[in-house]
Amino acid sequence: MTEPLWTAAALADALGTAPSGDARDVTGVSIDTRTLRPGDLFAALKGERDGHDYVAAAFDKGAAAAIVERGRAAEFAGRGTVLPVDDVFAALQALGLAGRARSAARIAAVTGSVGKTGTKEALRIVLSAQAATHASVASYNNHFGVPLTLARMPVDAHFGVFEIGMNNAGEIAPLAAMVRPHVAVITTVEAVHLENLGSLEAIADEKAAIFSGLTSGGTAVINRDNPHYARMRAAAERSPAGRIASFGEHAEADVRMTRVILKPDMSVVEAVVHGVPVTYRLGSPGKHIAMNSLAVLAASEALGADLAVTALAMGDVKPPSGRGERIELGENGSRVTLMDESYNANPASMRAALSILGQVPVGLRGRKVAVMGDMLELGPDAESLHAGVAAAVEEHGIDLVFCCGPLMKHLWNALPREKRGGYAPDSEALAEAVLSGVRPGDAVMVKGSNGSRMARVVSALKARYAASAAA
Repeated sequence: MTEPLWTAAALADALGTAPSGDARDVTGVSIDTRTLRPGDLFAALKGERDGHDYVAAAFDKGAAAAIVERGRAAEFAGRGTVLPVDDVFAALQALGLAGRARSAARIAAVTGSVGKTGTKEALRIVLSAQAATHASVASYNNHFGVPLTLARMPVDAHFGVFEIGMNNAGEIAPLAAMVRPHVAVITTVEAVHLENLGSLEAIADEKAAIFSGLTSGGTAVINRDNPHYARMRAAAERSPAGRIASFGEHAEADVRMTRVILKPDMSVVEAVVHGVPVTYRLGSPGKHIAMNSLAVLAASEALGADLAVTALAMGDVKPPSGRGERIELGENGSRVTLMDESYNANPASMRAALSILGQVPVGLRGRKVAVMGDMLELGPDAESLHAGVAAAVEEHGIDLVFCCGPLMKHLWNALPREKRGGYAPDSEALAEAVLSGVRPGDAVMVKGSNGSRMARVVSALKARYAASAAA
């Protein structure tokens, strides 16, 4: 029998309410009926849609109980156990805080302009090799995702790994205060969210707000190679941190990469961790991933994990879905290599993805093909930042480029005519051009901000080659 995540008594105590109906233990917490499992507690949040419209569906799928607004509890009489509250979002936050308060886990929180999800996943993998580890699902890093992840944390977890994100100033500090990490990591500071924050310095300050939530004497992990290192370090020194661990190639980095061998599907890293030499195989390609692996070493060491086991587990670190996942499409002579980078994009991650594409082997007469959508929230320099990607296209030997979106038109105009594969106003229109232009042997990288909907191109390629294989 599955152990309850929250007993009925603990739920009632955390939420400060008595259930309407039978008191029920729950085995999980959900805010989405599409992924709800039998035994879950369903929180009827109001966002783009009103979660109360899905409470009946939640009970039909086996929800053990639902958190609903007090004034609407009567609507669900006889359907299942409801926990009436004044504000469902505040109740989810209260449950998250209760989850944190009861936990004895050693906890890390990760933020950064680029690489926070991959670094969070890498930490999850290496820590799971040593003890029970709880981590954020996908990119559950906002005002909904952080309390939800806290509420889902099992009481017996030994480690916890949380991702903390932001779109505007003032968002990271309250989330960090909820998580209260023992270790806080900033992967890097880059030109992301410039439209909302205005400057790289403001972005560095917002990222450094994660240190304000550290437990007393905790560890701040900072990228020593970043131009804003001194600014972030000063913020850490003003925080409850008792220790600062830097990482990078810089000669003074506490966790320093001394050598890296980059291959198309993996890397070999030689590093020195607080004076101890370590060599490991990393199951993801790209120098930027190798750099972030140093942050993983620093964080895991600060959490008390075994360094040797951490290094060995690095071989299991693979690119997450939509963030560099490599997929072989088709069969034999019709094979195409797809790099799915469709989840998000900014100038730094776009350059990194093009660097990896430049190393991917192609088949006979195959080409290296980049399919790129708009990079959003870049502010007044957006046009020049898009046009500037042309230099990376040239540097990494990309043969053909497809672009979509009004901002990517500036890259399109900056490209040599022989590298222009096709342009369209949106990803749906571009998909047809890509399907027509890609040929067997090609390596294809698809990338753009989430709002560019580049996953449509990925889906179209998968469908085309699945159909070809079936035929």
